[in-house]
Amino acid sequence: MVVRGVVENVVFQNKENGYTVIDIDMNGELITLVGKMPSVREGQNIEATGEFVRSQKWGEQFSVSHFETKDPSGVEGIKKYLSSGLVKGIGPITAEAIVEKFGEKTLEVIEFEPQKLAEVRGISSSKAIEISKTLFELKKMQDTVMFLQQYDISTYLAVKIYETYQSETKKILEENPYKLIEDVSGIGFKTADKIAQKLGIPENSDFRIRAGILHILNESSDREGNTYIPEEIAIKMVEKLLEISLEDSKERLEQILHIMEIDGVIKKVLIDGQNSLMLTKFYVIERKLAQKLLLLKEQAPTLHLDLSSDIAEFERINKITFHSDQKEAIKLAINQGVCLITGGPGTGKTTIIKCILESLKKLSKNVALLAPTGRAAKRMSESCDYEAKTIHRALMVDPAKVSLNSDVVFYYNEHNKFPFDVVIVDEVSMVDATLAYNLCRALKPGAKLLLVGDKNQLPSVGAGNVLADIISSELIPYYNLTQIYRQEEASLIIRNAHAINRGEMPILDNKSKDFFFETRQDPQEIMRSIVHMQCYRIPKFLNIEPNKIQVLAPMRMGVCGVDNLNSKIQSVLNPQSLSSPEILFGQTIFRIKDKVMQTSNNYSMEWKRFLKGNRIEIGEGVFNGDIGYITNIHTDSQSLEVTFEDGRVCEYQRHEIGELTLSYATTIHKSQGSEFDVVIIPMIGGAPSILTRNLLYTAVTRAKLMVVLVGQKFHLQAMIRNNFTAKRYSALKFFLLEQNKNVESLLNE
Repeated sequence: MVVRGVVENVVFQNKENGYTVIDIDMNGELITLVGKMPSVREGQNIEATGEFVRSQKWGEQFSVSHFETKDPSGVEGIKKYLSSGLVKGIGPITAEAIVEKFGEKTLEVIEFEPQKLAEVRGISSSKAIEISKTLFELKKMQDTVMFLQQYDISTYLAVKIYETYQSETKKILEENPYKLIEDVSGIGFKTADKIAQKLGIPENSDFRIRAGILHILNESSDREGNTYIPEEIAIKMVEKLLEISLEDSKERLEQILHIMEIDGVIKKVLIDGQNSLMLTKFYVIERKLAQKLLLLKEQAPTLHLDLSSDIAEFERINKITFHSDQKEAIKLAINQGVCLITGGPGTGKTTIIKCILESLKKLSKNVALLAPTGRAAKRMSESCDYEAKTIHRALMVDPAKVSLNSDVVFYYNEHNKFPFDVVIVDEVSMVDATLAYNLCRALKPGAKLLLVGDKNQLPSVGAGNVLADIISSELIPYYNLTQIYRQEEASLIIRNAHAINRGEMPILDNKSKDFFFETRQDPQEIMRSIVHMQCYRIPKFLNIEPNKIQVLAPMRMGVCGVDNLNSKIQSVLNPQSLSSPEILFGQTIFRIKDKVMQTSNNYSMEWKRFLKGNRIEIGEGVFNGDIGYITNIHTDSQSLEVTFEDGRVCEYQRHEIGELTLSYATTIHKSQGSEFDVVIIPMIGGAPSILTRNLLYTAVTRAKLMVVLVGQKFHLQAMIRNNFTAKRYSALKFFLLEQNKNVESLLNE
């Protein structure tokens, strides 16, 4: 549907994302339009495409999907346009004076003869030029937004593109739309390719091949966690993506790759005897991470402390007895510059950390206890009675220096060192190459680094394979704990987790207090049983809130996938209410009290936290995996408020809501580093590449009080037998081995 009229009133306008509420006069009828219409001004003529929707609070509104503006017409329209706050210093009086002098030719004078404006009292020559320039830029931006709409580019992205290229936007897009991929965050290959096709750019053009290579490398890092791809494999992937053959274009392909290297976009590296392609950022990150780890290992003084008396005193005070393995791990951690301790659940990793902390206190060492996620940090704080922070929070993100491509700058870095003598990082299996590099480069020479984790957990969501690469390099001192110590009577969570890890069936007699299997046949039965358990049975059985129970599903899609389970659980725990506002974003309805999760790092998101004594802490940054609850919804501005579990309160504008997802159910990958009172896991069929043993192991080890598996034992057996591990191409091991040959020269730099 199309509506046309004159903008009478700009009710609301978000300058960041262009979301606007306006009233227009359509043949004497006043209509409210809502949508992304950046820089729309009173007095302009507007033509908008969309549909009428009804808001519970505001009544009938026209939701805009596409719009066009035209210069205002008539003396009154021009006067209203100029006095709308468009140009700083021009109010109603000055606008009236300008229009009174030039009449309906006012806009022509401003655009083509701006010097004449100086004839109006109160307007200097410089002010006249400023007025002309402001209107010119506004018109250019609006023209660009409308130009980009024909390529199905959202208003938000269109504004970002214009901010990047300014008046060169059309020229650059018509010459090489694939440049968008490299220059504008949020523009991917498909969007650029769609524009290119409409512009008639050949499918085998150098621009398209270059974009295809970049897309493959970026997608591979984002989805599979690879930091490089063997060249032969990468080219086959590019051919499939572009649907062309490059068999007869090898010389041209080499030339394209050579130019990409010169431009600093990629690196060609020989890894394990294979020519490989890396995004330059990962080449720098993994190579420098290898250097930093080796330097930390060499620069920190190697001690030869016995520590027997410290360990004995800790045993006496805490009424425990360490196994010889645990004692050796404690000594290794304190005496070495860099070391790694791994072990499954119940092997005493947390107790070891507590003992190490006590010994380091006696040595007057300044210790930082870190974890990759807020939930993991909170758990460590509670377990060790020592403040733990996320790595991001400890290094202190500088949101002012987050670039367009989401690169982040930390306050503590290679130039401003982290002021701690010892850094202990728990749940290190979750730490990707980028985060590990940012941490290591911030550590001062001589600082000790202790990495603690479970090598059988899933690898990091982000690119890299830090834990596995460090272990396989055999260059960093490493101790693997295998003896199970934490084993309460009749508890099966830990025992069954280790059985699963060994490829054995867990005990499923349903006689324990914390591990149950409920047989259900088809996906619909499994789904209904999970919803009933989450909402009724388990809360009543354990006398806990339903939000303490977490459903962990292997996949997002399907009857027993995360998306459907979230919808079903939400409809029971937090159903629609006429007295409670809600927001529809995409296919998801968000309501007050909904449990939600942040799905990406947003370093510039502002938050506040209410402290004792009416004090308020203010900061910036929310991170992938943070869980919270919707505490307010503003339907007029289409924004909502989330209070996270650690007390941070954030306002999400409409364009930011896509960073949230319902989290009554979440994927097992997203649960890494977290601990929940109760975990429910659907046992369903699916792709063997997904339903693996270590996926199940990771899910089971997230539970603190109870695990419930729902489905068929056949599918459980299939997962346990499936020891498939997807090949992750990461170069840290290669660079560790390479740089180890040059340690002496590194120390002398």
